[in-house]
Amino acid sequence: MPFREKLLTVPPPIEVAGRRVKRYHVTADPAGIEPEVEKAAYAILPELLPEPDGTPPATFVVLHRGGDDGAYLNAYSWVWDNVLHFRGAAAGQPVLGCPDRDPTRFITPDLPWIGCVWELPPVLHERDAWVRHLLAPEVPDLDAYLADSLPEGTTGDRP
Repeated sequence: MPFREKLLTVPPPIEVAGRRVKRYHVTADPAGIEPEVEKAAYAILPELLPEPDGTPPATFVVLHRGGDDGAYLNAYSWVWDNVLHFRGAAAGQPVLGCPDRDPTRFITPDLPWIGCVWELPPVLHERDAWVRHLLAPEVPDLDAYLADSLPEGTTGDRP
């Protein structure tokens, strides 16, 4: 099957465990990610977040619903002022250690992976937004960072 970009949607930010969380959803399904998968993913999110270290408490996540039974939650959190901390969770993918094919039973595999080709586009945008709103200005602006998201569309190249 040839490679195809997937759809990217940007739900509003939420707060989880004292961190402000920007959200990206990736799926091939125009209907979006099923509510039960989204609920299960965000239920495990607190386990993926680092302890506070004085850095503005911001995280961005990519929730990806695979073309099979798999669902993946990648949590990228800003720590140590300018470092990106990563933890991920997966469901419905036995090859990653999931107990079954249920896309709502998330586990936290201990793998050195940071994301697949459909999950990585937000990373570059978020790096630039962090510099633009938190590192470069004389007065850091977390609210401006939270409002600065990759536009919805596809996971592919953008003009």
